Amino acid sequence: MAALHERLEPWQRVLLGVFCFPLLPFYLCVYYICLKDQKKTEDVEENRRGNDHKDEETKVRQPNRRKSSVTDRDRDNEAKNSRPQDQSKSSFTNKAFQHHDEDLKQKRISNHSDHENEAKKARVQMQSKSSFTNEGFQHPDDEMTPETIITRNSQYQGKDIETEKHNVHIEREERKAHDIQKTAGNKGFIFTYPWDKSSLKSLQIDLEMFKHLDEYAAKLPANKSLDHLANLLIHKAHTDLEKVRAIWIWICHHIEYDIEGLKDVAKRSSNPEEVLRSGKGVCAGYSGLFQDLCRRAGILCESVNGYGKGAGYRVGQKIPGESNHAWNMVYLDKRWHLLDSTWGAGHTGSDRSKFTFEYNEFYFLTHPALFIGDHFPDKAECQLLQPMMSQKQFEELVFRGGNFYNCGLLSVQPETGTIYSENGSVSIVVESRQNIEFTFDVNGVKNGIMKLLNCGMALDVYLQEPGEYELLIYAMEPGSTKDYTGVLTYKIMCTAVDNTVKIPKCLHNPVGPSWLTEEEGLVEPSHPEPVIVTTDGRCTISFTTTRNLNFSCSLASDDIEMTSDMENRHVFISHIEDKVEMKVQLPCNGTYVLKIYIQPEGSKSSSYSYLCNYLIICDKPYTNWHKFPMKYNPWGKNCDLVQPLEGVLPRNTDVTFQLQIPDVTKVFIEGAKRVPLTYSGSGYWEGTCNTGDRKELFVMIQSNDPNTWQYLLKYEISH
Repeated sequence: MAALHERLEPWQRVLLGVFCFPLLPFYLCVYYICLKDQKKTEDVEENRRGNDHKDEETKVRQPNRRKSSVTDRDRDNEAKNSRPQDQSKSSFTNKAFQHHDEDLKQKRISNHSDHENEAKKARVQMQSKSSFTNEGFQHPDDEMTPETIITRNSQYQGKDIETEKHNVHIEREERKAHDIQKTAGNKGFIFTYPWDKSSLKSLQIDLEMFKHLDEYAAKLPANKSLDHLANLLIHKAHTDLEKVRAIWIWICHHIEYDIEGLKDVAKRSSNPEEVLRSGKGVCAGYSGLFQDLCRRAGILCESVNGYGKGAGYRVGQKIPGESNHAWNMVYLDKRWHLLDSTWGAGHTGSDRSKFTFEYNEFYFLTHPALFIGDHFPDKAECQLLQPMMSQKQFEELVFRGGNFYNCGLLSVQPETGTIYSENGSVSIVVESRQNIEFTFDVNGVKNGIMKLLNCGMALDVYLQEPGEYELLIYAMEPGSTKDYTGVLTYKIMCTAVDNTVKIPKCLHNPVGPSWLTEEEGLVEPSHPEPVIVTTDGRCTISFTTTRNLNFSCSLASDDIEMTSDMENRHVFISHIEDKVEMKVQLPCNGTYVLKIYIQPEGSKSSSYSYLCNYLIICDKPYTNWHKFPMKYNPWGKNCDLVQPLEGVLPRNTDVTFQLQIPDVTKVFIEGAKRVPLTYSGSGYWEGTCNTGDRKELFVMIQSNDPNTWQYLLKYEISH
């Protein structure tokens, strides 16, 4: 059967296999037995021919050789040409089915002394070649332990064993890095990294898994030897990513920015050994040390030079001709990633007079779409972006550093750092990953209206004079014990203003309802926008309450001098069950701020805490301005005044009263004479009273105690 198989052409074998597929198991068994027998026969034949000392290159036949018109010399040449290819494939095949030409060749060499030199060359060649695996190029020595290599190699005799073991490890890692470089170099530096706003990293990692490794690396003491330090850092690292992480953490916690070297070039050093010895370095020293340690750990790493928007940067500043910063890119998981250990370690402040260690996680494997915000490399391909950003686009980009993303912010509009205002007004919208608190200032003044959004913020700035302004925006996570952090910087160019829009100095940002008011128990606002425009000076603002609260309100304005009476008598609060209404009647036309305060019901403290405010505008004069009646302490929850709402009543006039007051037995009007009100079935006390010629008129109530009367409301009588 084997003989028949050998006579068939390749296409005939394939055709036979297709038709005989059901018999394939049986066919393979028989074929293997025949092949084994034939191999034994050919081995005996080969030994016999070797004893006769005949020329092996012309007389030895190949196993399973079929008849052909091709000459022996042609076949030998063909075998020589195909031999390297067969050798490269050997690591992918089962040894039981490997072609045994090499076995025969080794037997021939061992039987002929004139072939000894050729055998030595072949062995050296085989040792120098690397076998290709799915994990890259691996040297044959990688399968041997350092101890075995040192023992077998006489050049290590008489030397320190531990040192030589470490040297072997370094050589192996360097070979690995070289092979990675060869593989990565074929791909280049250009990658597309689309950002879906789900992670700040270019590689999906779980920082919690680094917790123990970070603690280990951060506590490692400085070492005078780069080799020893690299060996210690990767001691507990099991992957290339963990090696990079350990090196990053150590540098960020041990290398101080060299302030003197920054100011004096003569004192500056970027040599890794010098940076390690002194514990100080400028950005080139950080990146050089990082690259050196990565090389010793077998990680492919490059230093990148370029321009960074760091300390001293001003919005709209042009990039100078020379680089002012350096950082790194590492090759992990078959692609490049960016990091900046200088900015990860801390900051120098705007005056660059003192370095402060303050670890910044943002600059470790930062997503290229975010890294480009403040890093512009000299070589465009090191952006790792497609399409690449131009220098002009980078210069015009709004300045948002690591704090922007560390606070959970995602995007901002506009994205250009310089804004040209329209009639003195500009609008900024920020999107965040969660609810964030914000504040801002424009040249130190809050000339704007800021509204907190769910996962974001909207800001409208109103400038009062033409000129150049700097807008700074700060953010803070809710409940944080830290201060606000600067996250955005804009330059505003204003050539004309609209003076009809003025922001009162008494306005407190943020303005209007937000997630902050919801957290305090106020939902479903009647006016979700922070600005209310009224033509008659009147408006009613309402909320649904989810907590038991007491409310207080006041008005403020920069247009007129507000008296105590004006601050309190122009807002009237009604709180019925879970609905609170704030009726507003402005003293006169102008711009006002309504401030809302709350107090938990049953609180032992008599003070109220600030909740929010509205901006109320009335630009039309109105003739029927009035104030509300004065309220006394018994007026509270579930009290409602339907009429009269005017706090000043005409003299000698019959006035109808209708109001709701819970838990009272009697209600009467104290005027020219005492007039009781009647309780109706609808829950309101009603009646009519003549104002007479008195100066004041009171609404009084009686509870369960018949001898106790209380003032509830006070009205004034006009003359």
